[in-house]
Amino acid sequence: MQFSRKSLVLAAAFASLFASAAARADWVQSNDPLVVQAKPEMNQMQAQNPPGFTWARHATGPASYELEITPVGGSPTKVIVDRNWYLPTKALALGNYTWRVRPVGSNDWSNPRTFSITSRSNVFEVPDNATLRNRIVSKARPRSVPASFTPFSTWNYAKKSALESYLSRLGNEVKAQVTAVPALSDSRWSIVISAPLTAAMANQQTDVRQRINEASRQMEAAATMWRLKGEQIYLTEALKRGDELAALNPSGPTSYNNQDQATRQIAWGLAKTMDLLADSLDATRKQRWLASIKTRTAEIYNNLAGDNGRLDQYPFDSHGNTSLVFLVLISTMTLGDIPDAQKWFDFSFRAYALSPNPWSGPEGGYANGTAYAEYAAGYLLALWDPLTHASGVNFFGKPWTLGFLDFAMEFIPPGARTHAFGDASETKPDQRVFRAFASRMWSPRAAWYVKNTTGMEDAMSLLQAQYPLPVTDTKVYEPPSNSAYYPSTGWVAMHSDLGSTSRTSTFFKSSPYGSFNHSHGDQNGLLLSVAGQPLLVKAGWYDWYGSPYWSDWYHQTRSQNAITFDGGKGQMVDGYREQLQRNGKITAFTAQPTYDYAEGDATPSYGGQLTMAKRQVWHLRNAGNAILVRDRLSSTVARTYEWNVHTPAIMQKKDALNVEVSAGGQRLCMRSLTPNATFDKWIGPGAKTNVVEDNGAFYLKANANTTAEYLVLLDVGCRKPTVNITTSGSVRTVTVGGQSVTLN
Repeated sequence: MQFSRKSLVLAAAFASLFASAAARADWVQSNDPLVVQAKPEMNQMQAQNPPGFTWARHATGPASYELEITPVGGSPTKVIVDRNWYLPTKALALGNYTWRVRPVGSNDWSNPRTFSITSRSNVFEVPDNATLRNRIVSKARPRSVPASFTPFSTWNYAKKSALESYLSRLGNEVKAQVTAVPALSDSRWSIVISAPLTAAMANQQTDVRQRINEASRQMEAAATMWRLKGEQIYLTEALKRGDELAALNPSGPTSYNNQDQATRQIAWGLAKTMDLLADSLDATRKQRWLASIKTRTAEIYNNLAGDNGRLDQYPFDSHGNTSLVFLVLISTMTLGDIPDAQKWFDFSFRAYALSPNPWSGPEGGYANGTAYAEYAAGYLLALWDPLTHASGVNFFGKPWTLGFLDFAMEFIPPGARTHAFGDASETKPDQRVFRAFASRMWSPRAAWYVKNTTGMEDAMSLLQAQYPLPVTDTKVYEPPSNSAYYPSTGWVAMHSDLGSTSRTSTFFKSSPYGSFNHSHGDQNGLLLSVAGQPLLVKAGWYDWYGSPYWSDWYHQTRSQNAITFDGGKGQMVDGYREQLQRNGKITAFTAQPTYDYAEGDATPSYGGQLTMAKRQVWHLRNAGNAILVRDRLSSTVARTYEWNVHTPAIMQKKDALNVEVSAGGQRLCMRSLTPNATFDKWIGPGAKTNVVEDNGAFYLKANANTTAEYLVLLDVGCRKPTVNITTSGSVRTVTVGGQSVTLN
């Protein structure tokens, strides 16, 4: 376990202060789940030093706020800011603090909140805007690459041995694409985009994105090869593709309104290529490219800067957050060339450094699932390298980034055959992505991951990276901990031995994000694998976001290893704000050498249909890695509950209480320890072509206003351990293979 996954309760001396403060409304914490959360939260040890401060806007809409940060026993530091966040430029001294904020000119202070900075809080300092701008413009072009990015003729033997094959691969790619990539013009896309969106419109938007990505990669790859090899064919190709992209109408089919992904890629691609070509770009052509960049980026800025920065208040916008980092990059590359770049930069850089994504807290994680985390890692890799080289702010050293990598290693460790939770979780991880991501870090855990995975990184990204890669400076290899808890996302990983390829892995989720965005109705859901082979899986496949299949099955609770009732009724996954409110929460977590324990409360996710939905999970290492699961359920009406399981092979029902599944040379026996909870299989919509999938459930009838209990043993390897259940007063003890668990 890393420190950032644990809460720290501060001194009791603060209790009276907070008791009196709690008596009045705390305006910094909105009841709207879409509004930014007040952070640092109460009594939290900070992963990052200095921490970022955020709060909901005051109802009066003030022009500025006064923030007060007070060390215990010391004098307060006060700062005036014009947005509802603050990121100090320097690390804080170790110790305990309180913070509060008020609108300037008002005495409406927020409730004070405590936090702590310890020796385990990682320093991540971001200078003020003026310092950053001066640092960037003083860097000779190309700004976007490290000092080690030098012509091939200067490479020594070691560098040639490491990188020459990648250089050859990229050069061959560019030459092959000279004729393969079609010339682009606005006439290619004739459909006018309007609402409602038709299939033809959606297809055109997809084609726009794909063709722009293809052309911009060819442009940047050619510019990269020109810098490294100096051959005229590469310069000619880079200029040709740049001219085509610059000539596209910013108000046409590639506009921000029609295809935001395309317009930001055009602006970024031109800015990056302009930087790479440097003095090889003639003045006339440079001004034409800059004009296109300026027009397109102004649209991005105007969209994001509305309402004094709309993401400051409403961060849950995946496209908006991605556009923000593009704005950071474009402004970084064009400082000194476009006057408005300073305005764009000051608005975006430190805001992005404060919070690179809204899908987890500062400890890392990714609520949308590991498939989308992998996608995010891929584009962050492409964007953070040039940003780090140009600004000197190493985003790969941000504590959130370290936690994000740990999260990936916990939930898709080496050898994992599927992703975990959320959209596309049934797909196979491409471990080259996080391997490349990890290679940018100085960390024993990152070094362990790189050592234990294989695959070639994308040639262009590796050639533009620092040489040698930062991970090579780490000589100690250390797997992450065998168990992990991510409070902000409500995810728990429990492994028998993460460093072993034969590991048993149990994943449990009860998330405050509910079924929002790419998350599913799987609060209190389980996944289980052995030696990388999934044994309890998420049913179905991801065709597209919001499809009828996605809405009616894939997104629903019945396709998860979770509780439904009365014929498949499950968690409430409709609505927008409601998806965040109908959520779950991890209410207990313990990690011990012989066992791990987690408890989740998914009651709110059922939207009032159930009055209790709690699940407890014990991973019993001393009992052959058996998993004991207890559910407690209640409702105001009589129900038939369903303890759903989905497997990647046909289940064999042994009797009413026992079922077995074998897949990939691994076995799992599921045993109901509740005699009146009996198993039966049921038929779902069916699996994807050439995919085997089976569905079943333990059924349990319960009267109204009574607590129904499931007690199920997941016997990994079908070892058939002896199970004893004894009762003493109100306490029951379950002993599995000699290892005991107390049920209160």
